[in-house]
Amino acid sequence: MAARQTKRKFTMTDIYDPLFVKGIFDRCSDRYIWFSYACSFGFTERWRRQCASLLNLDSNSPAVGYDLMAGTGEVWPHLLKRFPNIQKITAVDISTGMHEKALKRLHRTRERKLSFAEDDVLNSNLPPQSADFIISTFGLKTFNAEQHTILASLIARSLKPGGVFSLIEASDPKGWRMRPLYNFYLKRILPIIESFFLRGALDFTMINKYTTNFGDASGVANALRTAGLEVRFKSYFFGTATSVSGRKPSNS
Repeated sequence: MAARQTKRKFTMTDIYDPLFVKGIFDRCSDRYIWFSYACSFGFTERWRRQCASLLNLDSNSPAVGYDLMAGTGEVWPHLLKRFPNIQKITAVDISTGMHEKALKRLHRTRERKLSFAEDDVLNSNLPPQSADFIISTFGLKTFNAEQHTILASLIARSLKPGGVFSLIEASDPKGWRMRPLYNFYLKRILPIIESFFLRGALDFTMINKYTTNFGDASGVANALRTAGLEVRFKSYFFGTATSVSGRKPSNS
């Protein structure tokens, strides 16, 4: 049944349908790590490290938390290096392919600290006040504004009072002098590279469409504030990535 669902035909108005997103990342999973790293010139790895550094978490605390839209789990090494006493990270992602890639990759030696939940976060039943921290890297763009509101409510509900969060996403650097060249690279050069090396799948080109539509994380910041969280917005490398981080008030 799942295989038939991912082959449904979608119009551009359906690109935020969870099944459409799942299909893209299931197909991308085998190539996602090296292609995203190479095509971002290594910035994605740097931004993941910076995202982990924004978590204001006690390094001595046996914390538990969630990696939402976890993908292949590239942020976990940064997270566990900075906070070695983390007790458990639960990876939440809708993509079967991404989960399978994460399991095969570098995380077997860390399996006692990791668990997996194949789940659509927009319809998730994560337990209330169950997380000391929530992190997410490069998953925000696959949601529209209404879905960001749902996500913000999930984060606010799932965090314990005093719990912290950090989210980062590739963004459209409006106002940057080099933006036209940047967009030419994303919209003209990358599709050629993808077509040549990845047999014309063009799933990564779709990811670029999500990034353009996303803009930056300011809308997510507003949704998180409305949900009752303390929020800090930050921009990286002329706005090519933006992050939101903060905490749930202790009296919530």
